[in-house]
Amino acid sequence: MSKVLADLKYTKDHEWVKIEGNMAIIGITDHAQEALGDVVFVDLPPVGTEITAGESFGTVESVKAVSDIYAPVTGKVVEVNQELIDAPEKINEDAYAAWMVKVEISEEPAELLTADEYEELLANE
Repeated sequence: MSKVLADLKYTKDHEWVKIEGNMAIIGITDHAQEALGDVVFVDLPPVGTEITAGESFGTVESVKAVSDIYAPVTGKVVEVNQELIDAPEKINEDAYAAWMVKVEISEEPAELLTADEYEELLANE
């Protein structure tokens, strides 16, 4: 069973988000990295990029497939995890420690799932 952390919010597309004030830290879930297999490349937007909730802002490439990463919030990218560019396999090691971008939120996030709701979604997949 995939690990789900209680203090995070989730999307139906298997991204996680930790909201701290007007900042959001975003990554992909443990379930997503398991489904992808070995992650070999991550394409993330540069600092200053405006991202929109529900729209793709980057990709994760594994030995199996290339998958879009969808923004759980709308706002401006203020930091990118450069470590993942050089070592994308860190996502497989710990998907929740391997955050991708930090975003300054410009509007209230909509339709994020709680940990319980996300676990229910996984159980029904």
